Amino acid sequence: MENHRDVVIIGAGSAGLTAGIVLARAQADVLVIEDGKPRNAPAAHMHGFVSRDGVAPAEFLATGRTEVARYGGELTQARVVDAARGDGEEGFVVALDTGAVVRTRAVLVATGLTDELPELAGIRELWGSAVHHCPHCHGYEVRGQELVVIGGPVAAMTLHQAALLRRYSDRVTLCPNGMEVSDVDRGRLRAWGVRIVDDTVARVIGDNGRLSGVEFTDGSVQHCDSVFIAPLPRPNDAVLRSLGCASDPATGRVAVDAAGATSVPGVWAAGNVTNPRAQVITAAGEASAAAIAMTAWLLEQDIATAAERDIATAAEQAGTETRGEGR
Repeated sequence: MENHRDVVIIGAGSAGLTAGIVLARAQADVLVIEDGKPRNAPAAHMHGFVSRDGVAPAEFLATGRTEVARYGGELTQARVVDAARGDGEEGFVVALDTGAVVRTRAVLVATGLTDELPELAGIRELWGSAVHHCPHCHGYEVRGQELVVIGGPVAAMTLHQAALLRRYSDRVTLCPNGMEVSDVDRGRLRAWGVRIVDDTVARVIGDNGRLSGVEFTDGSVQHCDSVFIAPLPRPNDAVLRSLGCASDPATGRVAVDAAGATSVPGVWAAGNVTNPRAQVITAAGEASAAAIAMTAWLLEQDIATAAERDIATAAEQAGTETRGEGR
């Protein structure tokens, strides 16, 4: 029920799998834990990743799992129920919902984030098919179409969506839906060609993954081909918090350095769990940098241990020789 690893990677999206490949190739004993709930699962395709553009997320992840295993990394499907620093020992203890307990020298958390969608009828049913978040991920596919941006809790992102989508289509409508939009922002968007409708949205209309429009509380309907919203990003950082990782006072998210190291020695993080703006390729890049840094950290520990062992052996031999001379 208990085993020992060099590295436990929690999360098997682009970040976790990339780190798994880099670390396994560096001859680390790696365990990748996945819960089978990737953030981009509802999407049909992913974009912006050189040589992988247009690949289905499920296919991308399946290939990544195969590559991790090819280099000797192990993958297991489970959920982490507890993670803590070793009790009086170096390293960390990770408990899984399968009952397994894993001791590890280092941890990489790549658990991503959860998109907190607005409570608006139709949004969840069409999320990932006709309702989107990122223009860089989905804007090209809906170019020239009738697009509606619905306001939400992340106002700055909503305004950016509306402006950026105007590059893809000359038929972009912003529905603030109660979101505060200043006169300056309204003027800028209208000058850029974005139509603004202040009526309250009642629901998004669609069926079987196909969108027909946005209905307002007065019963009128704005017909459109795609809807964009800015959901509230909630980092899945419970493991990092339980390990005592410090937060960035400016963002409130767990703080990491350029290589993904947290304030707790031996704990790294990569991808959306600390960077909500990271796309698939960005998360993979962050994880690669973290894995290389982890390799160096593990190597330094190994060398230090070997040096201490040699010193102890030399001291023991010297003591034996001294005792022999005393006879």
